[in-house]
Amino acid sequence: MRIFPQISVVIPTLNEEAHLFQTLEQTGEGFNVETIVVDGGSTDGTRDIARNGLVCSGGRAAQQNFGADRARGELLLFLHADTLLPDRWDWIIRSTLADPSVVLGAFSFKVLESFPGQKFIEDTANWCSVFGGLPYGDQGLFLRKETFEKAGGFPDMPIMEDYAFARTLRHFGKVVTRPEAAITSGRRWQQHGVFKVTVINKLMIVGYHLGIPPEKLAAFYRRR
Repeated sequence: MRIFPQISVVIPTLNEEAHLFQTLEQTGEGFNVETIVVDGGSTDGTRDIARNGLVCSGGRAAQQNFGADRARGELLLFLHADTLLPDRWDWIIRSTLADPSVVLGAFSFKVLESFPGQKFIEDTANWCSVFGGLPYGDQGLFLRKETFEKAGGFPDMPIMEDYAFARTLRHFGKVVTRPEAAITSGRRWQQHGVFKVTVINKLMIVGYHLGIPPEKLAAFYRRR
């Protein structure tokens, strides 16, 4: 691997005009970075902001795989449109993946807004990420492109694709959670309530391990 390998940032979008511009500004500041926006059929101004973004139907897993397939970088970062990266994020990624034993990295989880229950949400997510080796997509998942291809990319699932992907990567080597935080929007918890969203998220994990079809889990999740 070169000293300063190129990083390809893959951003799946669906009606993210409120957040995408700021995210693109930040990724554009990185050194030797290409940004690939893959839209899933937005009806707002997302595509105008993305300009030369790609279009792919089929959900977030398909969007991310589509973007990764077209990425030129040796390193990949999968980033949600409403997530902001820490300072020097590009160098953090390179230094983390310079260790050949690391197969997957993520930033710590932090919510942008302040509201009751925020710390519980952050602490729970970070505990799962650090001690369970199961970071979520909100944290920014990064890895070598060759590792991504060896793992077969994100599984073709309408939900839980990040969780399933991290579980697969744990068999390849070390999963590392950086202390630097990626800051994500707290809109889900603010709109639907901390308790409700937390319970639903946990039910998704339980349902996944019980073998409930992802399509049924996704339908249940979207009824919230």
